[in-house]
Amino acid sequence: MTTSTALDYLTAARELADRFREDAAERDKEGGTPKLQRDWIRESGLLKLLIPGEYGGYGGQWSDVLGVVREFARTDAALAHVYGYHFLCLIAPHLAGTEEQKRYFYEVTAANDYFWGNSSNPLQKTIIGEKSEDGVIVNGSKGFSSGSPDSDLLAISWNDSVTGDYYEGIIPSGREGVEIIDDWDNMGQRQTGSGTVKFHNVRVKPHEILETPYAGQTVFSTLVPQLSQSILASIFIGSAAGALEEAKAYTLEHARPWYTSGLERASEEPSTLSRYGEWWADYQAALGLVEKSDRLLDAAWAKEEALGEVERGELAVLVAAANVQAGKMALEVTSRIFEVMGARATASKFGFDRFWRNVRTHTLHNPAEFKLRNVGNWYLTGTAPVPGFYS
Repeated sequence: MTTSTALDYLTAARELADRFREDAAERDKEGGTPKLQRDWIRESGLLKLLIPGEYGGYGGQWSDVLGVVREFARTDAALAHVYGYHFLCLIAPHLAGTEEQKRYFYEVTAANDYFWGNSSNPLQKTIIGEKSEDGVIVNGSKGFSSGSPDSDLLAISWNDSVTGDYYEGIIPSGREGVEIIDDWDNMGQRQTGSGTVKFHNVRVKPHEILETPYAGQTVFSTLVPQLSQSILASIFIGSAAGALEEAKAYTLEHARPWYTSGLERASEEPSTLSRYGEWWADYQAALGLVEKSDRLLDAAWAKEEALGEVERGELAVLVAAANVQAGKMALEVTSRIFEVMGARATASKFGFDRFWRNVRTHTLHNPAEFKLRNVGNWYLTGTAPVPGFYS
């Protein structure tokens, strides 16, 4: 990583992850917005990790950001999610805006350690924009608005009231008429704030409207699906790592051998040893594939407007494969750790089930089946995935 100012980002991420662990299980039960922990992230400087040095950031790569996501997910997948999606929103002006918009939003974020939230979805046509003399007036509501509570800037989208065309924009989260409702109450990712945002005659100014929304005129502008899938893959990897760490500590300190085994410690049980061996090997295999896709993503991002269709297709296939493999491994590990910990480990006070609940919730949002079809079609026929909202 080349930086304008030194930042030991992995050390900072690990220290934060350890702090998150202190009450992660309790906060998971509570749901809501982890304001204190989000402020710790603001104070760490990690919100500007990806911003180029010329705009006041640390000039990191996507692989650096994804490494932080994995560290956070070891103890708190919800904070890993909002951190990763902060960057997914932050780079919207870079992909689809003007040079002036890119500079402005990078600089204002770096200078103020702004946290970005999301209320944009090209498939959900529930926000309507009406053109006015000084921009657009938007009305409607959107669910799955991850990271919107306690955000400083909000990425939004709407469909034009006349043409139906899709648009994206960036507004301050506290703008008049924006109502952020922290009503997310699903079984997993309970502190991501992925609830509802309502818009009541909200004004979007001309300089806040992006020039080429979502997938514009260049190959580079179609990278959003690969970025989001890479973030989720790292959440899966980090969640599996955290579950294994928790299971290991519990097995060594608390687990009891079965009374007929003749063993003094649960850690001596041969089946326990083989299970840990299997899970560690599966984890390393998935991690290797994810890290390989991270490196290819770095290369694609560095090319910017010079990125070609063939390179984009190769990236889409590898990222999809890594996402599927990481999700499959994480579901297996996070659900089976109880086999080596025992019945007492299912007590609510430990909160070990949160690892599985978080992974299960995320793996349903962008189904593995459709990613596998894209990968299979590429391998069998050489046809790369058609750039779209999720491919």
